[in-house]
Amino acid sequence: MNSNRAFINPPLLSNEKSLKTLVENRTVYSLNHCELNLFETYESTALVPLKFNDFVVTSMLRGKKVMHLFDDPGFVYLPGETVVIPSNVEMKIDFPEASKNNPTQCLALAIDQTKITDTLQFLNERYPKEGKNQFWQLDYQNYFFYNNVELATTINKLIKECMSTSITKDALADLTLQELLIRIIQTQTAKAIDDGLFADPKNPITQVVEFIRLNLKENISMKNLSEKACMSSTSFYRLFKRELGMSPIEFVIGEKIRCAKQLLKNPTIQINEVCYLSGFEDSNYFIRLFKKHEGITPKQYQLLYVIN
Repeated sequence: MNSNRAFINPPLLSNEKSLKTLVENRTVYSLNHCELNLFETYESTALVPLKFNDFVVTSMLRGKKVMHLFDDPGFVYLPGETVVIPSNVEMKIDFPEASKNNPTQCLALAIDQTKITDTLQFLNERYPKEGKNQFWQLDYQNYFFYNNVELATTINKLIKECMSTSITKDALADLTLQELLIRIIQTQTAKAIDDGLFADPKNPITQVVEFIRLNLKENISMKNLSEKACMSSTSFYRLFKRELGMSPIEFVIGEKIRCAKQLLKNPTIQINEVCYLSGFEDSNYFIRLFKKHEGITPKQYQLLYVIN
């Protein structure tokens, strides 16, 4: 279980009289460099095909879908999650629980390729990555992830711009699109690290992540981490935040929580012991932080794994 996802504020559902269809009823907001599509489904159905000519960022707003993409197994798609899809790739979608009282709502933001190319070029020129042959780029293999707060906030902002009637909405949406692409790349990098798929030996972050995971019980400071990366504290902090969209200390806390969650799967372990083994010194602080991250206390999390 992982309840640590940030949710997007869903726009109001369409008026019943304005619905053209009960399956993937579509409302479109077109701007210069992007098109926001809101899809609503009011009856259960399976294998509905959908394809866009542009790169598309989709986020679930209400209800549940099962997505079939590429030749991968179908996966459940829920609010708080985002899927990015290259241009001209067909997805097939099941709506196992959709009904008039329980509709699904999903956004699909199609972004012009020129906007993506220009943004990546700007980032690579202005904020080049460390190491040879390291570039800002979208990872099409890493297409499904949970929203963090920054990503959800950016998508909320973009929905607002697209639905606005302001004369400056195209200019503001353009800036937010840049921000969205940065957030997606940072989220993909963080997920690749979580999944053990980020292992570029030339990138100082690789050694730092390994050091953090091997020393969770130690008191890890910014000084330790920047020394490990052979960088000044300021340069290292900037690099880390740019790559992952979070500070090194936020990452350390996330790793400690992840370690705690693994330990809590053992129904006999004491909470105090979990606190110590995952590198926290104070159990009250640990319980508060765990609840903030996961939405439930360590004890409640542990009970999920008790076999009845």
